[in-house]
Amino acid sequence: MSSPLCGRRVTSRETRRTELTSWQGAGPQALLVSTLVQPNGSRLIVEPDDGLDPVREFIGSAQSTLQVKQFTFTDESLIAAVIDRKRAGVDVRVMLNAARSGGDRANDETYAQFEAAGIAVQWANPNFYVTHEKSIVVDGSAALVATFNLCEKYFTRTRDYGVITTDPQHVAQIVEVFNADWDHTDWVQSEHHGLSWSNSNSRLDMAQFIDSATWRLDVQHPKFVDAVILDRIVDAAHRGVKVHVLCGGKHGISEWDVLDTFASLRTLRRFGVKVHKQKNLRVHAKLLIVDDERAFVGSMNIDRSAFDLRRELGVVTADPAVVARLKTVFEEDWALSHQYEPPDPLNAAEHHEDDFPHDPDLMHE
Repeated sequence: MSSPLCGRRVTSRETRRTELTSWQGAGPQALLVSTLVQPNGSRLIVEPDDGLDPVREFIGSAQSTLQVKQFTFTDESLIAAVIDRKRAGVDVRVMLNAARSGGDRANDETYAQFEAAGIAVQWANPNFYVTHEKSIVVDGSAALVATFNLCEKYFTRTRDYGVITTDPQHVAQIVEVFNADWDHTDWVQSEHHGLSWSNSNSRLDMAQFIDSATWRLDVQHPKFVDAVILDRIVDAAHRGVKVHVLCGGKHGISEWDVLDTFASLRTLRRFGVKVHKQKNLRVHAKLLIVDDERAFVGSMNIDRSAFDLRRELGVVTADPAVVARLKTVFEEDWALSHQYEPPDPLNAAEHHEDDFPHDPDLMHE
């Protein structure tokens, strides 16, 4: 099958599955197979291109149940959409992150609005340092897994994505974890259906996803603060995979993460990885695309804390239409970006970023 995006020959998806099954053998690698098959398809939301309407309409489609789990939820129109479903007789439950890692609280007013509307609302599972997951489940039959928070800026100023899946196994597992977090009980993943959970299997999943690349790997992420994932990206480049990394520079990176992010990006460049800095939008997306055939979208940054301490959710999709649009958007952003030479992490005088005005509220957790 010829790829229209690269003008070179690649294996078909069915052949690729066979190759991967053979390559994996036994052990932990066997988890990878289940991420490649999604018979029920997916839908994609691209921000800021698609705006608020798709999310508002998704919430509004709930007829029996609505479950919302969010890191930050402040957009008034989406709050109103949730309250409207409650008034329509829908069984609504909302779980909000209590405080960011720095201690500041963004969801108190939203919590109060939902509580006043008679909605069952509570703070997220205290077993996690932060709940960074961004998910919505409608009627137990469709789930939105997103990189964006439900705040105005993520629909106007940042590059973000959301995948709506109707895969029954996906939806059932997201509901299962919602219930466990609602009850503040531990949850252990017994089955793997293409969902990645922190602090369960997300680092392993992302590493295996990168390892599966045979000729192309696209990465659109703001933070690079995990040595395991850095090693996997370097290894991909070393074995001849063409790797493109689209980052956001310093924007939204805390002072304690700038050192690792700059050092990681400099290391990638030394191994031949092409590193660009996005110019048209701030990078809040968390996206990886392998061989133009599969994409990994979720809430987790490439960050030790995201893998080990926080509740996060990601999904792997092989839906052709979804992956094709993700690839198109990535290439458009890449064309508008420029080659990035990360500054010396130890020279703070070189860390100034002037592409966008500083946004103190945009912090990549």
